[in-house]
Amino acid sequence: MSAEAADREAATSSRPCTPPQTCWFEFLLEESLGRVAAVARPRGLAPCGESGGSHPSGAAELGVNPSLRFLSTQPGHYPAPVQLIVQFLEQASKPSVNEQNQVQPPPDNKRNRILKLLALKVAAHLKWDLDILEKSLSVPVLNMLLNELLCISKVPPGTRHVDMDLAALPPTTAMAILLYNRWAIRTIVQSSFPVKQAKPGPPQLNVMNQMQQEKELTENILKVLKEQAADSILVLEAALKLKKDLYVHTMRTLDLLAMEPGMVNGETESSTAGLKIKTEEMQCQVCYDLGAAYFQQGSTNSAVYENAREKFFRTKELIAEIGSLSLHCTIDEKRLAGYCQACDVLVASSGNNSEQLTPYSQVHICLRSGSYQEVVQIFIEDNLTLTLPVQFRQSVLRELFQKAQQGNEALDEICFKVCICNTVRDILEGRAVSVQFNQLFLRPNKEKIEFLLEVCSRSINVEKASDSLKGNMAAFLKNVCLGLEDLQYVFMISSHELFITLLKDEERKLLVDQMRKRSPRVNLCIKPVTSFYDIPASASVNIGQLEHQLILSVDPWRIRQILIELHGMTSERQFWTVSNKWEVPSVYSGVILGIKDNLTRDLVYILMAKGLHCSTVKDFPHAKQLFAACLELVTEFSPKLRQVMLNEMLLLDIHTHEAGLGQSGERPPSDLISRVRGYLEMRLPDIPLRQVVAEECVAFMLNWRENEYLTLQVPAFLLQSNPYVKLGHLLAATCKELPGPKESRRTAKDLWEVVVQICSVSNQHKRGSDGRVSLIKQRESTLGIMYRSELLSFIKKLREPLVLTIILSLFVKLHNVREDIVNDITAEHISIWPSSIPNLQSVDFEAVAITVKELVRYTLSINPNNHAWLIIQADIYFATNQHSAALHYYLQAGAVCSDFFNKAVPPDVYTDQVIKRMIKCCSLLNCHTQVAILCQFLREIDYKTAFKSLQEQNSHDAMDSYYDYIWDVTILEYLTYLHHKRGETDKRQIAIKAIGQTELNASNPEEVLQLAAQRRKKKFLQAMAKLYF
Repeated sequence: MSAEAADREAATSSRPCTPPQTCWFEFLLEESLGRVAAVARPRGLAPCGESGGSHPSGAAELGVNPSLRFLSTQPGHYPAPVQLIVQFLEQASKPSVNEQNQVQPPPDNKRNRILKLLALKVAAHLKWDLDILEKSLSVPVLNMLLNELLCISKVPPGTRHVDMDLAALPPTTAMAILLYNRWAIRTIVQSSFPVKQAKPGPPQLNVMNQMQQEKELTENILKVLKEQAADSILVLEAALKLKKDLYVHTMRTLDLLAMEPGMVNGETESSTAGLKIKTEEMQCQVCYDLGAAYFQQGSTNSAVYENAREKFFRTKELIAEIGSLSLHCTIDEKRLAGYCQACDVLVASSGNNSEQLTPYSQVHICLRSGSYQEVVQIFIEDNLTLTLPVQFRQSVLRELFQKAQQGNEALDEICFKVCICNTVRDILEGRAVSVQFNQLFLRPNKEKIEFLLEVCSRSINVEKASDSLKGNMAAFLKNVCLGLEDLQYVFMISSHELFITLLKDEERKLLVDQMRKRSPRVNLCIKPVTSFYDIPASASVNIGQLEHQLILSVDPWRIRQILIELHGMTSERQFWTVSNKWEVPSVYSGVILGIKDNLTRDLVYILMAKGLHCSTVKDFPHAKQLFAACLELVTEFSPKLRQVMLNEMLLLDIHTHEAGLGQSGERPPSDLISRVRGYLEMRLPDIPLRQVVAEECVAFMLNWRENEYLTLQVPAFLLQSNPYVKLGHLLAATCKELPGPKESRRTAKDLWEVVVQICSVSNQHKRGSDGRVSLIKQRESTLGIMYRSELLSFIKKLREPLVLTIILSLFVKLHNVREDIVNDITAEHISIWPSSIPNLQSVDFEAVAITVKELVRYTLSINPNNHAWLIIQADIYFATNQHSAALHYYLQAGAVCSDFFNKAVPPDVYTDQVIKRMIKCCSLLNCHTQVAILCQFLREIDYKTAFKSLQEQNSHDAMDSYYDYIWDVTILEYLTYLHHKRGETDKRQIAIKAIGQTELNASNPEEVLQLAAQRRKKKFLQAMAKLYF
């Protein structure tokens, strides 16, 4: 709907008017009366810039301009200018009645054209100020007025404004288009604001009908404007690129246009003879209106707030350039400041530093980023400047309370601090103390009192503050003292510098007397009360306090100082035994406890124990400090302990990298890899070594694919002496040679034999009391290079997918070798392992089954989207008759490799074996329709199973709701026959509808049939996923 269409909407209604004023201007239409009016015109009221001669617009115009000027100076005698516009347009748009009493549209005659021209002249007299026009004119009237402006400015009817090049148009034509589109988006923005309904007066039928008509017409115009909103915004954005001044029509240019025969978009006198609007003034108005439009759209699209912010700040820059006293640029600067402040809150402004932001914006940014301590500081500073509204500060406190009540306990302290700040603000402004403050101050402590005093001190400048402010603060502090039970807290307040400054000696003595009356046994003098901490303590109390500090401290220097003090007090105690949580590995404790000097022994033991504890709880910075201090200490007297600390620091660096940069896939630094190699190759005698260090080093090398070192460069003696190195060597060699089946089988066989030995049990014969011989199996084999529990612990330190896949494949194969196995488990690379074991009775297959389950659970915790591992988990559930869980993992395996079935599942994932197992699961769950559909997924459709499942009447699935997922015509034909035979008419019709779809026609090209099948596969698998996930 174009602007002209919206104008036609406006032309069909009129606003109510009073009869005495309807025809007062009719004399202007009569030439003779016009001359009389010209003669009777008062002196000195000639139009601006014109002489007293004949007016160029003809006789009908002779009395207009003086009248308009006179109207603007004598509002009591004539209607206001905006009322003239209403009456001119009402008269011009009145429908006529023909001889048959039929209502006709208003005729396009000379009278109506002059009336419309008069309305435009009144608007020109008001300098086209949209603020005035919007305030006084209704949407239909202003829409009609601006459409007349477009028409008289030679804008081609039916042309979209966005398709017109503003730079190529005459300045007045471009300005008319800008005025219309500015009004359009301003009206849209204004309509989004809530409007308070006026109280209805006595019901009058005619008035109510006219109001209803105007309301409906306004809604129709708004609908059109909202449809064109995007175009209007584009037009205004294009206007910002204009580099030339524009002109707006005046009464003189409107006269010229009325005289010209109709040059469309031609450069005539009328196009440049209007009122000049500078480019900066035009851009300032357009930026402001665009900013308001973008801000209004931000409620549904928060990204648009950035555009609004850009436009509003550009408006501020332009106002600074042209000055706020511009005649043609009327911007509500207070409203603009509010918009800018709101945009600062809604848009994260990285370019502006906090010093340029208002406190209001700073608070919102801090709340959004979770910097609550900064909010407290802003509130304290605001207590001096009194910038933030009290209501806003209270709303911030309510928001923090809500977050704290939702379980964020860390905000409890922040809520208290913000409440203190708000309470001090209330006190300074003479308001009562809030209930929240009294509730939060029911249980005061030293920290709360200290913070209260800090806020009070920072919130008042005693030297410059008025007497009323000082009195309010002093009264508040007195009341706080009177409300406290603990005299120690009372003394903290009464001895504070602010309290002493604000209260006179007499007032302080009076407060003391009041406290004495409340508690007569207490002597509250001005002298400080002796603190609890000033009471001399016994030696045993001091030792206990130091031991307590020793337990809590993780600062190496402070630990050393405490131990020196403790050893200075007594030499009988062994302080490394203070806490039973200080644990040092037994391989180290013998060396450490052998240190002769008691102080050094305690210090080394405690530093190492605390460092190991910090490493366990992943407090790596403190662990590094403690280990570094311990290393520096032992370097002076023990090379053995020095090497121990170097080994522990290596382990710490491995843990630090794995928990930090290693999580994102960043390779470790080369020096760390070199240190790991150096540890593995170390051959120092008599050095106590922890098994976990070697274990972590080998796992580290495997995780970062250092297969070249583990296969070719590792020393031979390590393969014989270190079981983890040997295991890492075999794993790395198998992974490295995996692509070549012949070569990899040799290494794979060695790895197979090592794992089989670990999982083997030794049989022992024992004679019972009755003389019979029984067979005893040892769960942990002593035949292998390590125990099964140690192997499992080592595997759970690995993260490299290929290594985990190889180990999982080996255990799956070992599980499948069992003679009584019914359902094999599938895995990748399973063909590289031997197919039999010479002595099956020696393998503990129960332990193997448990290990497989634990490994699958661990690998899926590393990567839950590995389809091969998901298939293994599904096979395990299938083998243990947990059919619903098996379907869950079969479907999950397909979903992760097909973008939730939006792509085809690769055939190596959904093999025929997997599909058949899914079919069996559905069959055992009595979901027979699902069975029939899955039979289509096989490379050769299993009609026998499908037909047999469809014959089942006790089905626990959606049955006929699944028929839309069947693409095989044979199955659909069988369904039609089956339902017909059973007399199930409704289900038969569903099957017939499914088979009648054109895309299943057998004569279709193969691509069409494949596409139809793929679409049904996708929908069926997604429906199954929603059912079993």
